[in-house]
Amino acid sequence: MTSLKDAMIYLPELVLALKQTMYMIGVSMVFGMVFGLIIGTVLFLCRKKETWQQRCLYNISSSYVNIIRSFPFLLLVVTLIPLTRVMVGTGFGPKSASVSLSLVAIAIFARLCEQVLLDIPKSVLILSESLGVTRWQHVYHFLWLEARSGLVLSATSMLISLVSYSTVMGVVGGGGIGDFAIRYGYQRYEYIVMMLAIVIMIVLVGLIQLVGYKIAKKLDKRTLS
Repeated sequence: MTSLKDAMIYLPELVLALKQTMYMIGVSMVFGMVFGLIIGTVLFLCRKKETWQQRCLYNISSSYVNIIRSFPFLLLVVTLIPLTRVMVGTGFGPKSASVSLSLVAIAIFARLCEQVLLDIPKSVLILSESLGVTRWQHVYHFLWLEARSGLVLSATSMLISLVSYSTVMGVVGGGGIGDFAIRYGYQRYEYIVMMLAIVIMIVLVGLIQLVGYKIAKKLDKRTLS
């Protein structure tokens, strides 16, 4: 069995894999948070019995979220290869992988945002209506401001999910820490290398959870237990 010292010969490949993972997660995180927040807000505002009810817009947004979330991720990645060729000029590599991850990130964050907004006390919404604010003021100063702690926790959950999804991106040559663990660890029977990659992923998820929790706790007016 390979010792930890011998496993260090794979250090350059490990560093490259970490860079690829950070790139894929970073790109998809940005798109997920921006467009996911927008779609999640639309889902909340346009649902039945809400002030700005728009059933058509709600159904379109909800269908996108439901289809992407229920689609087997590996099959989604393969299915989207023609689309990624059009969008980024290639069907393989970290850029291509970022397209699939971004679509999933948007769907995950949108649904989480909707749930967080649904938990806002009715008194806040009544106050907003009584003040006669504009739609943008209602969204920014009441919905997002009131839900900011929950939105941060939702973004944290989304990021953790993206770390998991990114591990299968080797199928489109996306690389990443998961692909490194399979190619240099499992397939070569270098189990120390594989365990090292797993530990790094566990630490990464732990750091994301810790930072997200600290930010949410700082933003929350209540005390998080």
